[in-house]
Amino acid sequence: MKIDKTPIEGLLIITPKIFKDERGYFFESYNKKTFNEMGLNFNFVQDNESFSSKGVLRGLHFQKPPYSQGKLIRVVKGSVLDVAVDLRKSSNTFGKWHSIILDGENKQMFYIPEGFAHGFLTLEDNTIFTYKCTNLYCKESEGSIRWNDPDINIDWECVNPILSDKDNTAPFLKDIVIPF
Repeated sequence: MKIDKTPIEGLLIITPKIFKDERGYFFESYNKKTFNEMGLNFNFVQDNESFSSKGVLRGLHFQKPPYSQGKLIRVVKGSVLDVAVDLRKSSNTFGKWHSIILDGENKQMFYIPEGFAHGFLTLEDNTIFTYKCTNLYCKESEGSIRWNDPDINIDWECVNPILSDKDNTAPFLKDIVIPF
């Protein structure tokens, strides 16, 4: 397993070792002992999965303390443009974003710690997206930021994504109280 840092502190790209042969492939998407040995001491308590058609944009979502969540994200099938936005007020990269294309072929994973908003755009039909969380979901603690906030200026590479009403009317970053 290989870990790469990103320009934003805390965001990690994790590339597993994939064993392929004529039968197919095998890889460990998570092994607590291996992660701990690499200094990644996460305590995951919930797994989530979504299925989406091409052009669906979900996000930018976050959970406020005390239900903040770190997320270990991967794509089982298809591909996504995955985006994390730094909401940590004390960070030098507050309001900055980082993106990565995750797909079912390369099996890379993206770790997003607490203090970030997260969203993704599906790039293929029938995309299966899954993630582990370090805290349980709490509806009263959910927050969101508008996907096309001009102050964040994410390049989604998509003009008219398919959005939920909630995501299409989420507040802008300048209009929310930052909880981190």
